[in-house]
Amino acid sequence: MEDPERPDEADSSRGSPGTRPRGRTTLMIAGAALLGVAAGTCTGYVIQAGRAPTALPPLSQPVVGQAGGEAEPLSAAQDRRVKTDGDLRRLLITRPKGAKDSRFPVGRDGWADLASYAGEYKSPADAFDSLAGSEFRRAATTSWRMGENDNVEINLVQFRQENDPSAAEWADSGRSWAEKEEDTRDWPIPGTGDGTVYVHDAPARKPGYLPLYAAEALAWRGDVYMEIRVNDSKPISKAKIMDLAVRQMGKL
Repeated sequence: MEDPERPDEADSSRGSPGTRPRGRTTLMIAGAALLGVAAGTCTGYVIQAGRAPTALPPLSQPVVGQAGGEAEPLSAAQDRRVKTDGDLRRLLITRPKGAKDSRFPVGRDGWADLASYAGEYKSPADAFDSLAGSEFRRAATTSWRMGENDNVEINLVQFRQENDPSAAEWADSGRSWAEKEEDTRDWPIPGTGDGTVYVHDAPARKPGYLPLYAAEALAWRGDVYMEIRVNDSKPISKAKIMDLAVRQMGKL
């Protein structure tokens, strides 16, 4: 996902084509107006100098004294950076009891490096370049399956964000792709602004294989982009993907 090239902003020091520059007459009128304002101001000063001073009304607000000491720093529970700069894996929701390991886990030990995460995309080389350009920092990941065909994957992708709001941009790009799928329903994730869950009702079909249904959740908070992907051989309910999304965003 590469940002489109932005056209250069027009140079404000140059006149736009077809705009006639100001002539001498315009400057003379502007100068006369300025002199008129200055003359009126001087006259006002002379009149005020001969009058007795007028008492000012009292302030409508009481004077508040400056507090002493230093501001108390935010607690770890209040400061997001304390959480997201630590072990990002601890912010992943725990997998349910009875869950099995995914057949195709991403990364190792709950971490996915740039190459591993880019490998999840249809065009890994392009994804690698885009992630690098977006200042990819790291990704925490978890996955599991319930039964044989119900697979869940959750990724928390963190960016350095020194130049761009990359987490928000990747969430926006993910939503754009999700909305292009036919027979797709979507709902907002409460408390996330523009976070969204999608249920794709039309399964992917391939000869010799069971139909593959999909649902996903995409959102961001601060410098972390969250994505949840669910696949199953049977239709996936809104309640299932929404529950995962709400619980995961609640930990961020």
